[in-house]
Amino acid sequence: MSASLHPHALLDHALTEAGPLARELMNVVQDELDAQPQHFPLREGWRKVRATFAADFEGKLIELLQAGRRGEDPLHRVPLQLGGGDSLSLVDERQALQDVAIAHVAHAAEELNRAELHQIGNFYAALRGTARARERDNPLRPALYAHALHHALAASPVSAEVQYELMRAAAGPLARALARQYGQACAALRAADISDMVASHGRAQTDPLAHQRLAAARGIGTRPTPQATLDGLSRRVDAANSRPQGLTAAAPRDPNATAPFVRTTGPDMLSRLYDQILADPRLLPPLKALLARLQIAVVRLARSDATLLRRQDHPTWALLNRVAAHGMAFERADDERLVDFLRFMEAEAQLLVDAPTPTAALFQQVLARVDARIDKQARQSSERNAVALAALEREQLRTEWRELLREQIDHQIADAPLGPRMHRFLQTAWVEAIVTAMVRHGRDSQEAQAAMELVDAVIDSLTTPRDQADREALRMRLPVLIERLIAGCDSIQLPEAKREPPLTELMAQHARLLRGLPAMDPGDRRPAAPRPAQAGSAAPSADEIVQRLMEERDSQVPSHWLSADVDRGELPTVPVQLYDEHASPDARAALQRWIDGLQIGRWFHMFIQGDWHTAQVAWISEGRQFMLFVGREADERLPLTRRALEALLANGLITALEDDSVVQRAVDTLMSDLDGG
Repeated sequence: MSASLHPHALLDHALTEAGPLARELMNVVQDELDAQPQHFPLREGWRKVRATFAADFEGKLIELLQAGRRGEDPLHRVPLQLGGGDSLSLVDERQALQDVAIAHVAHAAEELNRAELHQIGNFYAALRGTARARERDNPLRPALYAHALHHALAASPVSAEVQYELMRAAAGPLARALARQYGQACAALRAADISDMVASHGRAQTDPLAHQRLAAARGIGTRPTPQATLDGLSRRVDAANSRPQGLTAAAPRDPNATAPFVRTTGPDMLSRLYDQILADPRLLPPLKALLARLQIAVVRLARSDATLLRRQDHPTWALLNRVAAHGMAFERADDERLVDFLRFMEAEAQLLVDAPTPTAALFQQVLARVDARIDKQARQSSERNAVALAALEREQLRTEWRELLREQIDHQIADAPLGPRMHRFLQTAWVEAIVTAMVRHGRDSQEAQAAMELVDAVIDSLTTPRDQADREALRMRLPVLIERLIAGCDSIQLPEAKREPPLTELMAQHARLLRGLPAMDPGDRRPAAPRPAQAGSAAPSADEIVQRLMEERDSQVPSHWLSADVDRGELPTVPVQLYDEHASPDARAALQRWIDGLQIGRWFHMFIQGDWHTAQVAWISEGRQFMLFVGREADERLPLTRRALEALLANGLITALEDDSVVQRAVDTLMSDLDGG
């Protein structure tokens, strides 16, 4: 590359290298599969991929690089617009599997090329005139190559799990291939005499959410392990202040003597702690001003409440953490949702400041109102999607509802005098009609109940009338019965060829009954179907069916790929390794506790659809099988299944903003100061 570096020089070089890189990667992946015995089972899948791999990888990579050359974000995704059931895009296990694989590949390349990526990222930040190098501003970042790799594998006929395993196997070879390309890019920066500039650009700036990303995805945390506590900090301060050189034991301290680090009670320790809270780089200026205003009430409370500096679960700290975590989720101080929240908090802060002797109970009351406000705000953001989300949840249950209803109807019609065609119709087409009504209108809807009751109505219509009056009553009921059956067939768009034979057979049976004959000729009676072992028990009710369904779903253990060895670290509160040991009762219990602990209004940082998102829980289904997250942008919607969330959690790709709280960070910093830095 030329010494006079053109703004597009690095991208142009990457474009020319796309073809050679694709062919090199194809060969080194083959070598990796041949060299490692654990990869031998993947060689058959790779054989199916290999023929088109290089062309697919090169084509996708060129498409992404050209988007970057145009100044676009190559991985930009249009926010999900959820206006109705047909437009919903659910992030399920398969999508989560793709995200885990992409994150693994990108991370492997980042770890191997961290210094080079730092310089390249700063080069593009300088070109854009931004003070801080953001990962998404680098059009050569490893995520692009990870997406191209995933595209090349996804275009093949192999299963999702084989694609995932192949991506894991290809992560190392791709990282090493990129090392050569990134090295050439840095050499071009040195040749243009700008390597020193890009090495230091934005050094003073930090990403306020970097700690969450590192803690969640890379196992790199800056906090002490185990976490420091207020009580532990107080004991350490006591120990520091009791040292002979720090102060005298009984006599009043000499004014010229060295001051203790802080006092464990009174304003000193609280002041130091609060200073650290306000110094948190993640706080936007208006949020910082609000917390500074609350300091007045906190100081007053400390005079009468000795537990404030001993209990980390004190309502005061819980309030500060909740307010800060909610505010930190927003990137801009002028975001309408943040402005609305801060306006609400002004009145609550004034209430606390005006109280001459604030109490823990008063802070608890304010916390409850803050929670309610956040909850309400989050629910409002999902209102327009509520109907579509509920329909989506029911759609995911279609297969299981179908199986359970078929079992129930088999019990109902076991001894009924049905002809073979109508018998089969009720087992198949009518089950589908009932399930469709449940999906469209709800499992307990009038439409679904009417469809289920029609099975009994058909069976009752085949009971032999006792006399002429019964026959006339039957004659009056039949037109309505047939109309309801036809309407059910229409609801599932059943072709005439499939509905006509069973309906004709049923009407022929009705004709026999109206002539005084039994519904079925004794010579045509079907042989009794073998009864299941518990045939004597009553058929399950609709409520029992749904309860059984939900229990079965909740008891399922995450599929085997959730435990794959992806580079991941420790979430702020519970080790991630616990979640992926899914064969153990502790892991299942931990997953259950985490899902049960989800609350509407809480903010999370997660890797979804190939990128990091900061999103708020806005809706949770009744069975906690589906959740809707709302992003920072007003129209960004991320509906996820429970299994997708479990996958992200097991692979360290989701963390709550509140878990890395401002109070915890402040305590950790003070503890670090006591340890000498």
